[in-house]
Amino acid sequence: MTQALGWFGIVRLGLVQTALGAIVVLMTSAINRVMVVELALPAVVPGALVALHYGVQVLRPRWGYGSDVGGRRTPWIVGGMAALAIGGVGAAFATALAANNPMLGVAVAVVAFTLVGLGVGAAGTSLLVLLATKVDPKRRAAAATVVWVMMIAGFAVTAPTAGHFLDPFTPMRLVEVTGVVAAIAFVVACLAVAGIEGPAVAPTASAAAAAPKPPFLVALKQVWAEPQARRFTIFVFVSMLAYSAQELILEPYAGIVFGMSVGTTTKLAGVQHGGVLAGMILVGVAGSGIGGRWLGSLRFWTVGGCLASAVALAAIAGGAWVGPDFPLRPAVFALGVANGAFAVAAIGSMMGLAGSGSGSREGTRMGLWGAAQALAFGLGGFSGTVAVDVARRIADTPADAYALVFLAEAALFAASAWMAMRIGTTTRDGAPARAVASRSPLGRPVAEASHG
Repeated sequence: MTQALGWFGIVRLGLVQTALGAIVVLMTSAINRVMVVELALPAVVPGALVALHYGVQVLRPRWGYGSDVGGRRTPWIVGGMAALAIGGVGAAFATALAANNPMLGVAVAVVAFTLVGLGVGAAGTSLLVLLATKVDPKRRAAAATVVWVMMIAGFAVTAPTAGHFLDPFTPMRLVEVTGVVAAIAFVVACLAVAGIEGPAVAPTASAAAAAPKPPFLVALKQVWAEPQARRFTIFVFVSMLAYSAQELILEPYAGIVFGMSVGTTTKLAGVQHGGVLAGMILVGVAGSGIGGRWLGSLRFWTVGGCLASAVALAAIAGGAWVGPDFPLRPAVFALGVANGAFAVAAIGSMMGLAGSGSGSREGTRMGLWGAAQALAFGLGGFSGTVAVDVARRIADTPADAYALVFLAEAALFAASAWMAMRIGTTTRDGAPARAVASRSPLGRPVAEASHG
């Protein structure tokens, strides 16, 4: 049995997320803006490219399976970060190329964003598996918080720093700045994982003969046949669809219904992100043992976060009928806290459930859940905007249209909470457990869990 990671090791792995976020944020911020503003390309071009990078990540189960077969996660993290760095620089080069030859630039960007998706998927999946197998069960909630907060730190540090060096803007300066960020991120990630996994343990000849690795599709079917893995996959998709669907419609809603200016709605987004961070920290602290039996339960925060998100979205929808007197900022902050709490709790649960089931399938399971999350994020923003357009055709006013969409998202979160209550848990020592029929209203087994 490998030694569990201490806090220093967890922070080291968090640096991989920081490096990953530093490159990705340039794709969704600087390069997105340059394509639309400086190059006057249709907004659908960067939108489609970002959707492509999510779509490629449906291959996450295959990459997770590859790390299962090899028994090592570090090569997949390093290789994924290399693909991400190359793809990031390629995206910047494609953007510069599009200034003179839009068709060729977009064609190169398709290849580059495909590499970005491949890199994010390969590195991100194996990083979570490494955390799941190396972190003590009692520290999983806190570890999930640390890793995701460090990813947000990558966003927060890179965006303004890169923005400073991008002025005055030229296409070549964009390539240079992106290249420097990608190089630093890759080196940081490599140093962060160096030696942290330890040497691979070679199986004995008899063990290898007794348990041969099945082909990928067979392994994937075996994982999908596990009720717990299948239920968690569906939960991840539905909850993350609800989580991402409101991202692109909240600010337009505030502007159209409440008459807020561009600057005010941008600050509103900051309020929401601040709430997400607060929710993540809250679960990290409570889940590390301070919260006791109930508040320390990842199931409590997963179910409670989904229910609280549903209530907050329903309140925001109700604000459409209350009018300007409605306290929109507190409601948005509450939504952020609920979203952050459920997201970190779900990730912690993901880490705990990865080793559940038959065979060494941690990577395949994590890849399946990662693919569900990526697919939900790719569809979420698009489906939210489409839903608003459709609702505006059937509703009497824009306020009614937005309210209907927010209520639909609230229903998705309520359904997610119900799904989370039906998902198994793990015992105190981290072994997979199967919950018996008797449950509390929060879904936590009231009788002893049986190993299985």
